[in-house]
This record gives sequence, structure tokens and C-alpha cells, in this order.
Amino acid sequence: MNIVGIVGSGYSLLCAGALGLALALAGGGRLAPRVRVAGGLLLAALAVLQAVYLTLLLGLGTPALLDQAPYRMALFAVGPCFYAFARPWLAPVQTPPPAAREAWQGLPVLLAPWLPEAAVRPLAFGLGALYLLWLARALWALRAERRRFAAEAALLSLAVVLGLAMVVVALVPEGWPSRHFVALHASAIGWALALVQVAATLRPDLPQAVQEAAQTRYATSTLGRVDCDAALSRLHALMTQDRLYADPDLGLASLAARLDLSAHQLSELVNARLGKSFARYLREQRVAAARQLLRAEPSASVLSVGLSVGFTSQSSFYDAFREIEGTTPGQFRKLRG
Repeated sequence: MNIVGIVGSGYSLLCAGALGLALALAGGGRLAPRVRVAGGLLLAALAVLQAVYLTLLLGLGTPALLDQAPYRMALFAVGPCFYAFARPWLAPVQTPPPAAREAWQGLPVLLAPWLPEAAVRPLAFGLGALYLLWLARALWALRAERRRFAAEAALLSLAVVLGLAMVVVALVPEGWPSRHFVALHASAIGWALALVQVAATLRPDLPQAVQEAAQTRYATSTLGRVDCDAALSRLHALMTQDRLYADPDLGLASLAARLDLSAHQLSELVNARLGKSFARYLREQRVAAARQLLRAEPSASVLSVGLSVGFTSQSSFYDAFREIEGTTPGQFRKLRG
């Protein structure tokens, strides 16, 4: 059991570092500042937990570490930080609630160092269970849209089940011996992060797809006075004739403005009429154009083709091409050039 826990905690530390770097480098233009902060704090809290667990599992510390303020505060911080990070995607609202209105969720984190030792684990995991139930409820509310990301939703649901199972273990009267609890919790965090990474790999646009599905689910339709067929025709013309997809800065809001729609209207239009997220639609347009160029310009480098259709890097081009075509641009050119 210790070996599994060591692997889980070590993997989590590496994963937290990689995700933190990705959040800092790639999230700036797409995530609201408060969401980025919540994501960073969540990764930091998980890193603290796993660093403590790894220290204990390697025999480099004593169980007294589990009663120190950093560990206690990290244990209580995971739930509210995850909620603040995930809520804009799973239950979006037009105007985010004031930060002060949700600040009370950080109160248990501040009180954690002064709680009686026997109350820390039950309270922390009891509160964690409430956040997990919120996540389960939010995923269930999107069940009508899951046909678009069934496999990914199943992986996220499995992560929820794993978390609830850990809650049950943590709330057993008197608890398990510390070494067993440490190994199990380290393993559970590692597995949960692995499931999230697999889901993100299968569907790079998963956050945007979930957000748009949630907007469709929670919001009143904004297409009542929109000529959807005419809007789709204009959208098609902008992509095929004006090649707007080639603009690397093209986004939902800027394209909606060209169509005289709001960003929400365009998102709902693409979701409802084309059955995909806007991010997926844009990637498909760019990949379709890249396919033509790979055939028509055999001497052009793969990178130049990707940049000419709107991708900003070779890695993003390769990821999108492999996701949609099931192969790399180079292999595609060899087979169909």
C-alpha cells in the first residue's frame, strides 16, 4: 500500500507543477483572474498534501506533520478552491457573484490551525463531501448534453466516486491508522488527477464544451429572435470565403460581433444547431484547411501550414490534427499526399 501511495503522491507533485505552469502560461487570455487564482491555490493545496504524504511514506517525518497548520489549511482549502475554479464552467452565470459573497467559504481554512485534532479530519472531509455532491449534481444536470462528451464525463464521474469513497474511509469512527489513511489519500489524489488528465487528453476543449453545455442548460434561449439559418449561412461564408479561422486571435466574442450576435447567442447557435462547442468548431475549420494545404503544398513545412491556418504553435496544431483526424499532419501527408 505504501508503494502505491508513494507513486500517487510523486505523480501528483509532478502533475501539479505541470498544470500550474500550463495555467500560468496558457490560461491568461481565456480564464478570468479569479478563476486562475482559484486554480493556482487548488494546485498549491494538493501539492502541500502530497508533499506531507510523501515525506511520511518515505519515513522522513512523523505523523505529527498531519497536525501542523500547513497540512490542516491545505486539507480544508481543496474543496472551496475546487468549487471556485469549476463553478464558472459547470454552473455559469451572466454576472459572477461578488468575491466577498463567497469569501465565507475560506473561513474553515483560517480556523483550521485552532481546531481540536480529533475534529480536523471529520470536518474537512465532511465539507469535502458537500463539494463533491455539488459536482455530482452539476454533472447530472448536464446529462442531456453528455452525448457530446460521454467518455470524458464518465471519467470525471469516476473521480467523484473515488473522492466520495475516500470521504467514507476518512469518516470511519476512530479512523484508520495514520499510515493507512496517508497511503489511501495519496493514492486517491493521484488517481483523481490521472483521470482528469486522461479526460483532458481525450478532449482538449472539454472545459469550453462543458461550459457551453451548461450555458445551454441553465440559461433561457437567446435565439428566439435570431434567424438561425441565415446566421449559420453567414458563419459558413466567413469561414470559407473570408478565412477568418486563419486569424490566431479569433475568439467567440470577435466572431459573434461579425455576425451581429452576442457571444452567448453564437455559442448557443453552434451548440444547438451544429452539436459541438465553439472551440471544437473552430479547430475543425482550421484542420480542414490544413488538410487541403498539406496536399496542395507538399514542399511547405508542417509548421508553416499550421501557422497559416490559425494555430499558434506546432504542438497545438499536432494535438488538434490528431484529435480530429486520428493521425499527425506528417503521417497524413505521406498517406494522402
